[in-house]
Amino acid sequence: MVATQEYFTQEERVQLLQLVKDLNDRLGRQLTCQDINTVHHLIEQGITQADIFRRDQYGLNPVLRHLRTALTLCDSIAPDRTMVIATMIYNLCRKDFLDVPRVKKLFGSDIAGIVHGLLHVARLYKKQAAVENENFHKLLLTFAEDVRVILIMTVDRLALMRAINHHPNEKFVQEIASESRYLYAPLAHKLGLYAIKNELEDTSLKYLNRKVFTQIANRLQETKEARDRYVENFIEPIDKRLKEEGLKFELKGRTKSINSIWQKMQKQGVDLSGIYDLFAIRIILDTTPKDEKRACWLAYSIVTDIYKANPSRFKDWITIPKSNGYESLHITVYGPGNKWVEVQIRSRRMDETAERGVAAHWRYKGIKSDGEVDKWMNEVREMLEASGHEGQMNLMRNMDTNLYNNEVFVFTPKGDLIRLPQGATILDFAFHIHSRVGSTCMGGKVDGKNQKINYRLRSGDTVEVITSSTQTPRLDWLNIAVTSRARNKIKNAINERRARQAQLARETLQRRFKNRKIEPDDATLARVIKKMGYKTTTEFYAAIQEDIIDVNTVVEQYEEILAKKDETTSRGTAEEFILQQPTLHDDRHDDDILTIGDDVKGVNYKLARCCNPIFGDRIEGFIASDGAIKIHRTDCKNLHHLKGRYPYRIIRTRWTGKAGNQFVATLKVLGRDDIGIVSSITSVINKTDNCLLRSISVQAEGGLFEGLLSVNVNNISLLDDLTKKLLNIKGVKQVDRI
Repeated sequence: MVATQEYFTQEERVQLLQLVKDLNDRLGRQLTCQDINTVHHLIEQGITQADIFRRDQYGLNPVLRHLRTALTLCDSIAPDRTMVIATMIYNLCRKDFLDVPRVKKLFGSDIAGIVHGLLHVARLYKKQAAVENENFHKLLLTFAEDVRVILIMTVDRLALMRAINHHPNEKFVQEIASESRYLYAPLAHKLGLYAIKNELEDTSLKYLNRKVFTQIANRLQETKEARDRYVENFIEPIDKRLKEEGLKFELKGRTKSINSIWQKMQKQGVDLSGIYDLFAIRIILDTTPKDEKRACWLAYSIVTDIYKANPSRFKDWITIPKSNGYESLHITVYGPGNKWVEVQIRSRRMDETAERGVAAHWRYKGIKSDGEVDKWMNEVREMLEASGHEGQMNLMRNMDTNLYNNEVFVFTPKGDLIRLPQGATILDFAFHIHSRVGSTCMGGKVDGKNQKINYRLRSGDTVEVITSSTQTPRLDWLNIAVTSRARNKIKNAINERRARQAQLARETLQRRFKNRKIEPDDATLARVIKKMGYKTTTEFYAAIQEDIIDVNTVVEQYEEILAKKDETTSRGTAEEFILQQPTLHDDRHDDDILTIGDDVKGVNYKLARCCNPIFGDRIEGFIASDGAIKIHRTDCKNLHHLKGRYPYRIIRTRWTGKAGNQFVATLKVLGRDDIGIVSSITSVINKTDNCLLRSISVQAEGGLFEGLLSVNVNNISLLDDLTKKLLNIKGVKQVDRI
């Protein structure tokens, strides 16, 4: 048996007895004799048998701390039996002397639920994350599970802050003070626990900057009673005049906290004498919405008649409300004793909007939040501010603290807090850290345990990514990742890898063609790709690089298509084609018209290459300096230029006889760059009678292509028919003769 004297000094024993007495007085009938005896017995067992309640590493007595928390709960929010018992036995559960099932058996499921929430939050603190991180607030609400857990934690922090004044470990004190300022004071403000919020902020300032705190406190040189008397004296004439005008109202007077004064000094860059509004008065008018502006301005005139106003400090948010809906008149007046006092004037509706609506006081002070938290916190505030406390805690039992069920909050090994969508995996986490980390991710360790890459994260997990230099993103990762960031990075990495593979495969194929002494044609190769079942060239080349198809097979398919093409082309290749020179024949014996046709001899003429006239075109001849006649189409630009300079050298010309010889025509084809379109064009030309493809060149960019075709045709009718056929090909938008 461990002697209980080891746990309490004489002074602490006196404090213990007083705390127990005060708790009995506050709780009244809420705790039964059985509750008291059970809790007393458990704590005694924890002290004497399990050695649980020894002082912590900072020398604090845990029994006294939890009793002080329970008493502070009674003083600030009138808790129920559940909160008090959970507070007093929590440390027994944290030290594994009690487990949650046993708590449920002894005290019921409600108390067990609160204890479970407190233990859950305790595990969160072991992560040692920065409480200044906005995500920590959200994760805390998620972990708490019950709003009463948040209330207990906030009040416990106040009790702890009171207990560590002049604690010898300065680093410990400053850590607790910083956490209280950034986490618990804003929570208390949101919950409507303004007295706790102010005390936490003032005490934090005292511990973090005791010199400043003491200077401000000493320079104020007024007790709370003296300040209250000043406020009473200040509002007395205002109260009288407002009543004389028949207004119904409520007057509230307050003095700013030391922390609030210090914040203003910092923001405005002045000392205490430069702070105008050490005192603040609020006039809340009971009036209809129709008359509220008139009533506010009437109150304004009354105040400024009594006290001299500082016009530079006047704010009219009634005529033009703030963007968040806040409405009020703010004036600063010179009050008795040469002190500046801020006066706020608003209607009851405006005050309700400022306190609980979209412009709640804690929001327009700049504390970040969102709609769901606003709604939840306002519900809690309304419960806490109700005139009676009976039944409040029963309502709070059913309040959902999991406000962020669409998100998960996880830690890095260094304690940084990361927010991800619900369902996020280790892979998403890795890509959130860095693209390189995500691309080489092999899996991870979650709270020290190895997990696969598709492990779905839960709030509070600590995640360490395992990488490998040989790992690269895979297509099936798109079925694992849920964040757009990760999915986009995976797609980009896969596309980049495919592009590199396609280039390597293209070079491999070109070398194989070269070894076979084949000059590959794009149109024929496109037919090979289509025949092998690939929709894009990228997929085709990726298949080569990944050994899905063999390069030799591609070459064999190419040669097979080329051989079939040669068999069906009776005219031979374009290189073998020789344009037959047409002869002149004058069957009309017309001295004014040169006729071009069969059996015409004795005339030296050439078909102009600039416009390539063919049988059926409207033509004219130009007598060159060497005596030869060059035949141009009448729409040829060069002919138009020659006619302007040498009109006397133009000779009327026309075709005669039957079309039999072939002529060269050049077509420009524009269209959408689709797989197989070149093959379709060449196929149409090859299937057209008396038409031979001489050459083709294609350029593609931005999803569009431009092709130049050189074909042999017998006459203009055949060329027009070919043009119509080309325009009917899917993807071809325009065909022009040049």
